[in-house]
Amino acid sequence: MANKTTAEKLATIQQGYTLEGATIELGAAIVDGEIHKEAQVRLPLAMMNRHGLVAGATGTGKTVTLHMIAEQLSTAGVPVFLADIKGDLSGLATPATGSEKLTARTQALGQDWQAKNFPVEFLSLGGDGHGIPVRATITSFGPILLSRIMDLNDTQESSLQLIFHFADQNNLELIDLKDLRAVIQFLTSDEGKAELANLGGLSKATAGVILRELVGLEAQGMEKFFGEPEFDTAELLRTAPDGRGVISCLELPTLQTKPLLFSTFLMWLLADLFEDLPEAGDLDKPKLVFFLDEAHLLFNGASKAFLEAITTTVRLIRSKGVGIFFVTQTPKDVPADVLGQLANRVQHALRAFTPEDAKALKATVSTFPVSDYDLEETLTSAGIGEAVITVMNEKGAPTPVALTRLRAPESVMGPSTDELIQSAVAASPLLAKYGTAVDNLSAYEKLTGQATAPTGDAAPGLPPVPSSGTPGASGTPGASQADIDAEARRIEEEILGRPSSRSSSPEPFPAPPAPPAPAPAPQSSQQDGMFGDIAGALGGALGGGLKSMVRSMGTQLGRDLMRGVFGTSSRRRR
Repeated sequence: MANKTTAEKLATIQQGYTLEGATIELGAAIVDGEIHKEAQVRLPLAMMNRHGLVAGATGTGKTVTLHMIAEQLSTAGVPVFLADIKGDLSGLATPATGSEKLTARTQALGQDWQAKNFPVEFLSLGGDGHGIPVRATITSFGPILLSRIMDLNDTQESSLQLIFHFADQNNLELIDLKDLRAVIQFLTSDEGKAELANLGGLSKATAGVILRELVGLEAQGMEKFFGEPEFDTAELLRTAPDGRGVISCLELPTLQTKPLLFSTFLMWLLADLFEDLPEAGDLDKPKLVFFLDEAHLLFNGASKAFLEAITTTVRLIRSKGVGIFFVTQTPKDVPADVLGQLANRVQHALRAFTPEDAKALKATVSTFPVSDYDLEETLTSAGIGEAVITVMNEKGAPTPVALTRLRAPESVMGPSTDELIQSAVAASPLLAKYGTAVDNLSAYEKLTGQATAPTGDAAPGLPPVPSSGTPGASGTPGASQADIDAEARRIEEEILGRPSSRSSSPEPFPAPPAPPAPAPAPQSSQQDGMFGDIAGALGGALGGGLKSMVRSMGTQLGRDLMRGVFGTSSRRRR
């Protein structure tokens, strides 16, 4: 291979990237140190649901690559999801400004560059930013993803799954963190110990640990990410009136303070799509391309169950028309079972400053097909905006490896103005649907017996907002750090039977009222749990026949809730 001439190397690349059908134009090949615009490197649009990897050291141009690919996908009518970690992907909504330097670059690549803007929907997790709030209910989020956020071990994760099972069976809606806290408090109370025993495998001490971790999440202000109205992931599949795909740009301004939350929330979006979308088979173009930036955050310290769920999702969601691109620094950041499913590779430069970097470089080179390049040298000497590329062609075979000078985006490579973002959010059809949080009747109200009264206007088309309890109570708006710490001390002392190790607060938080004891039920209906109580109340007033019917209906409804590979709920509450 070392004896090939430049013309022979060019011919190999040209033949390998001569493709039928629509393509994403990536750039021009660099052979023997020269850019050859006659050797265009491209990616078949129909193969983008075979997933991909965009990797490279910090500052080598990964974000600009996402930017450029997202533009072309939108133009082709394919919706795109991007996590805007650094805040500069919002520039997709603003046309770029030309310059002599830019013109020289694009002409050298054979790129017909024109300044354009693209249809962008700005989103933010729980309203933590400027965009449309994206929330999930605890029920929908599921125990596996929640365990990831709470950093639970395998035993505690299994116990949390039992708690979710109890809530599912007994029609206790887990909408936000206070609902889950109320269920655990009930199970660890004297009134709920019979239900706890019926679950099997769930110790009171483990339930107490989970409860303390939950209080910790509330102390960190994470309650705003969970609630209603829950975001419908079908919103990510929209196209603009002109036929272009909508680019959903999720703002993550405080990623460094909550990396596990953000990465896990992105996985929830993907898992929810996986559960809802029908099988589609091979399509001319994907329904959605989903970019998972900072992908290493997903996998660091992940449990076996979590990794297995990711692998299953990546393997199966392809047939539903969704392509996933993992964005990270080296392929070593992605588990082998997942990496083996990423057919499209865009590898930016790597730096080998340390022995660990050198090992990562060798591992990266070993994952590429045999090529005409010395990849160790090429990957350490590639410039900003250059990448080593191999993708899957339309016949399912890998294309030749090509060092590529990548195309320039046609929109601003940086943030849009705050005024433009705010006006786009104000004009969004999603604002009326998701802009106002609501607190509907759920497990907390059912278990504490608190009345629900309207506290404000709901989002249009949604029920009135009921009260979430006494102001200042832990888990409700206005809860202080002292309130939460005092609640955590009380829980620790109750569960472990010894003085709390936490420091005392000047104003201890009073213990909340104990949940009401369940109404007596015949032994034959003990398995019905809460539904037996509801049926008992109705039956006493309206007759034994109706009592039996209500209990039967309630039990069936409770068991109708099925969970997917991530433990996410497939029964929508919309």
